[in-house]
Amino acid sequence: MQAQLKPGFDADEYDQLMRLPYNVDSPAVEKAVPGFTLLYVSPEVGFYNRWSLWKRSDNVGVIRIRGTVGKLESWLANFYAAMVPAQGTLRLTDSTTFTYKLAKDTAKAYVHVGWTAALGYMAADMVAHIKEMYAAGTKEFIVMGHSQGGAIAFLARSYLQYCEELPHDIRYKTYCSAAPKPGNLYYAYDFDNLTRNGWGFRVVNSGDWVPETPLSLQTVNDFNDPNPFTNIKGELNKQKFFVRLYGKMLYNKLTRTTNRSVKRFRKYLGGFVYKLSSRHLPGFQQPAYVFSNNYMTAGTPIVLLADEEYYRRFTFDGKNIFIHHGLEPYLYLLRKHYKVQD
Repeated sequence: MQAQLKPGFDADEYDQLMRLPYNVDSPAVEKAVPGFTLLYVSPEVGFYNRWSLWKRSDNVGVIRIRGTVGKLESWLANFYAAMVPAQGTLRLTDSTTFTYKLAKDTAKAYVHVGWTAALGYMAADMVAHIKEMYAAGTKEFIVMGHSQGGAIAFLARSYLQYCEELPHDIRYKTYCSAAPKPGNLYYAYDFDNLTRNGWGFRVVNSGDWVPETPLSLQTVNDFNDPNPFTNIKGELNKQKFFVRLYGKMLYNKLTRTTNRSVKRFRKYLGGFVYKLSSRHLPGFQQPAYVFSNNYMTAGTPIVLLADEEYYRRFTFDGKNIFIHHGLEPYLYLLRKHYKVQD
């Protein structure tokens, strides 16, 4: 079968994917975008997560992951920003566990726990439907989402790569639109490697603040080995007394500050948000968090640069903090920079 998916950012393809309905509760959505057929809509699970499965006219499957909705649980998934290893097991309910692998280097790669759990509630369903479409002849899939959906799309793409239940000849292409940062630097390295040569994109409106989240902290523990911090105390011991004294004092102050901040992030964006989430997710057990909050962007960047004309059209009124985050401003800039037609 001839391949239909092509590497590289395709503005028309992204435009069509963005037009697929965000909410798919009505049967009429099948007519929303010519050339796409709605095959399946998942139930709402976990943090009010939902995904839909479409088939393009060229037999390419499309997994579209919904973003944040107006429910407390949906927002809690975003704020649940402690980090967990990129390989592990999450206890989602009393009877359901999610065993996952999201990077090859599982010793150093860490991911956002809220979005990993959100993926966990949907993963088995996704895999089952991909296998069903594969058996019917579909071997190419696009994974995409906007906002929270884009963040989960990063992790979903990684999960599908390392999922042993799926055939290895499936080709994936990924569009993560307006997506926050999904994990640390080593997770980003892995994602960029597996989507290299034009198969994974991070589409960003330069006026949008959401892709700049979660807040990131880098400590001396987040560097590759070897690094100049590994034996800094040993090196300082070789210096003269006052140099040694001043150097150790400065190093201790700097490391104490960042380490204290990481502890606070784990406390409030880990344990505290978990307590709120567990009220709505019976059986969801708190995992062990890693001592890191070094979030990084991932994916080949496609920057939709906002200019004066854009800001005149999309003007912040002091209230709408998401003015630059919705579908409309993204599609406006896409058509402006890439000449995509309505």
